Order: sequence, then C-alpha cells, then structure tokens
Amino acid sequence: MSTLQPANWKTIPGPADIVTTRLPNGITVLARSNFNSQSVVLSGYLPSGSIYDPVDRLGLAYFTAISLMRGNAHRNFQAIYNELESIGASLSIGASVHTTSFGGRSLAEDLPTLLALLSDSLRSPTFPSEYVERLRKQILTSLAIREQDTSDIASMTFDQILFGGHPYAYPEDGFTETIQNIRLEDLVAFHHDHYGPSGMVVAIVGGIDPQAAIAEVSAHFSDWDPNHHPPLPDLPQIQAPTEIVRRHMTIAGKSQTDIVMGGLGPKRTSPDYLAASLGNNILGQFGMMGRIGDVVREKSGLAYHASASLNAWLAAGSWEVSAGVNPSNVERSIDLIRKEIRRFISEPVSAEELEDSQSHFIGRLPLSLESNAGVAQAMLKMHRFNLGLDYYQRYPAMVAGLTTEDVLDVAQRYLDPDRMVIVSAGANHQQTKSE
Repeated sequence: MSTLQPANWKTIPGPADIVTTRLPNGITVLARSNFNSQSVVLSGYLPSGSIYDPVDRLGLAYFTAISLMRGNAHRNFQAIYNELESIGASLSIGASVHTTSFGGRSLAEDLPTLLALLSDSLRSPTFPSEYVERLRKQILTSLAIREQDTSDIASMTFDQILFGGHPYAYPEDGFTETIQNIRLEDLVAFHHDHYGPSGMVVAIVGGIDPQAAIAEVSAHFSDWDPNHHPPLPDLPQIQAPTEIVRRHMTIAGKSQTDIVMGGLGPKRTSPDYLAASLGNNILGQFGMMGRIGDVVREKSGLAYHASASLNAWLAAGSWEVSAGVNPSNVERSIDLIRKEIRRFISEPVSAEELEDSQSHFIGRLPLSLESNAGVAQAMLKMHRFNLGLDYYQRYPAMVAGLTTEDVLDVAQRYLDPDRMVIVSAGANHQQTKSE
C-alpha cells in the first residue's frame, strides 16, 4: 500500500474550519475563511435544473437561468452590470440537469453588494422581452454551430442511446425546435414553480469571518418564503447495454470523424467511484492519455486524439472512450479500442501504473484547493453528494489504499467490449459490422 500524502494535507478544508448552518427557510450556508485573500468567492445552486423540462421545451431551465440577470424588479440590465463593474466583481447563473448554479467573486468588503445582486436576480427577474429574444438568437446560433461539430454530435447521440428517455439523454440547452417552442410565459412559469429557498445551497470562501458571511446571506435571503417544489417527474430506469449498439451520424463536408463508445459508469455516490476514477486514469487519461492514447494514437497512428472519461452524476454515470480519427480509420480504431478494453478487464494493471496514478491523484489535491474557488467547489461537492466534510482529509488514504485488484474488479463490473454503445459522427465511410 502506498503511503503517499500531499505535502500540506493538514491545510485541506475539513470539519474544523468549515462552518455550516441551515436558515429557517431551507437555505444551507457553507462558509470558510481565508484571510490570506482580500476577496471572496460565492458559489451555490438551487434544485431547479433541466430534469423538469417538458420534452417539447427542452432547454427551458437553461433559458430561464441565463435570462435572470437581464433585469429584475430593482435594476435593469445596464444597472446590474454597471454595479458589478463599479466594484470589479463578477456574477453568473447557469443550469444543468439537476440544478441551477450561480457563482461570483468580489472583494470581501463588497460581498453585501454581490449578494444583493444575486438575491434580486434569483427572486424578482422581469424577463424583459428584448433581452429574452436576444438570448434566444444566441442559443439558436450556438445550437447551429453544435450541429456541425462532430465531437458534440457523437457525444449527444451516445447519451441519447445510453440513457434512453432519462433527462441525462438530452443536452441542457435543448434543440433548435424546442428553444423555438419556448415562450416568455414559459420562462415566467418555470421561475415561479421551481425557484425558492428550499434546497438552495450557498458556499462562501475568502477574507471574511464565516459567521459574518452567514449573517450576510441571512440578511439578503432569510425573508424569501419557503417554496414547495413540484414532484420530480416519473423517470425511466437507466439500463446498461446488453449488446453492441452501433450508430454512425453523417455530417457532410467533414475531414474528421469522432468516436464515442462505452457504457454506464458508477454514480458519484457509489463506493465504486474512486476505484473507477483511478482505473479510468490508467485506461485513458494519464501521460499521453493512458493506455488508449498509447495504443490507438502513439503506436498505431490511427487517431488525432484518444482518451477515456468517467462522468458521474446523482442517478448514474458513463464510462466512455472518445477518439478523433480519419474517416478511413473508424472501424480499425473501434476494434483496437475494444481490444484494449478487453485486455483492461482481463488482467490487473501493473503496480507501477497504479502507483503513478495514485501519486498523481494525491499530488494534485492541494493544487485544486489553492484557490477560494477550488475550496468553494469542494465544499459544495462534499455537501451535495453526502461525502462528509472530512472527505478531502480522508481522500489521500482512500486513494493510497486502493489495489490493482480493486481496479480490476470495478472495471469488470462496468466495462464490457461486447455490451456497449458505439457512435461515430463525421464523414460517411464504409462500415463493417462490429463483432
């Protein structure tokens, strides 16, 4: 067992220096001081993501979120950004499947102003039609560009096949036709139904006393009346592939084809996650993109890029390999990747591969927590996934305790070259049936 530890592991955030409180209206506040910094970072989320989007108006949660700072009951669009600029601060709001997220940064002395702007944007947006229509045009332009991106199309098609009718199957920003279906009254209704303090989480890190930070959040949000979220929609069960599902998406005029292939991975709360993450690093991340990059790109020269990724969310995850190749090399690359995955689930990784990846995981931890923003994100992650506030203090020992057998076991349970989704997108090519 490795005994590696980050050099400054005692400074990693934990229960002793993270102050947590829950306001009467349901808002959770996480605060940590860093008096080496004169600034503060504000980050957080509400449970109002695209999981609530109607199928014919996919992108509604995203459209609503990015419209919030275009005007509110107290400030118009210009006044919002003039005030941010006057104090050198930043603030943004976006949406994903499960949440609407927000983030900002200011000098510690300007935190009250930042919170006031956030409060007004979340609680009393006016959705001015002029700016809503500008945003619609921007979204539609972005979607038109996406339709010509081989990597994006391969990834979206992969998600649609792997996750079926689950919200994970759809892009958060919707499709051209669904964005065109969204009306101004849909934005107003979504905000009314899904925005409120219940389940909201706010993290503040920087040059401010934690109790003072909590008091500021309370001053700006404690009078927000608790809301009653509509129940989650009935969601289909996510099932792992039982055979190879192969699809090619032809995009005319492309000189590169992108491949995405794989299956389900562990969700973030699964005890399998850490071993799978370490295994993924060995398979397709470390060095020149791990084993996949070495075999497909370096040794065979078949790909412009090749790597593996592990994506983990609340309900499920995906473990996938992606590659960009010449259209004539598509089937050869797929066969070679499947062969490498078969080897990966047939024999343990080497002790050297394991220790190199363990060293990398442990060594990068303090670097990821050097900034206020990094600490804020770590605090939110520990809270959201119920990891415990001591998770990152336990993390080095957990990583060092993993064995080659642990990695092999988790790989065998999630990776199967004969049961996977395989998608390619780009120029047409002569396909041969996968075995």
